[in-house]
Amino acid sequence: MPRQEEPIASRAAIAGHPLHPMMIHFPVAALIGLVAVDVAFLRSADPFWARAGVWLAGVGALGGWAASIAGLIDLYTVARIRRLITASCHAIIAVMMLSVATMNWLLRVGDAGAMVRPWGLYLSLLTAVLIALAAYLGGRLVYEHTVGVDTSE
Repeated sequence: MPRQEEPIASRAAIAGHPLHPMMIHFPVAALIGLVAVDVAFLRSADPFWARAGVWLAGVGALGGWAASIAGLIDLYTVARIRRLITASCHAIIAVMMLSVATMNWLLRVGDAGAMVRPWGLYLSLLTAVLIALAAYLGGRLVYEHTVGVDTSE
């Protein structure tokens, strides 16, 4: 696939380093780890896993929304990013994923263990699938369209 002649700079950046890709790692890790924690709770019925799931769901949802602000700044303030259909699809899937993750977290806050069976696990799995799709599209933005990449030497 052809690359852009000139990379697309991020506006939400510190010293030229884009914030969005720096901020997404912890929320993604938390939301992927939530699947394993849900399985551990369902197999053991240990309330520790249910409490850990509340924390992972919260860190994942709130951290993801914070990271999305940096992504939205780039999407809405950089015309070259806004013109990429890949960027729009990435943003739409990310908002869907964060909505499901937030619902998952809110369901757990009142009674951590009660909602894991069955809704918590289903929502965690759906979130993981949506993360994979958003990550694929985010990778395409970086590697095919050089969004936020500094190619100067």
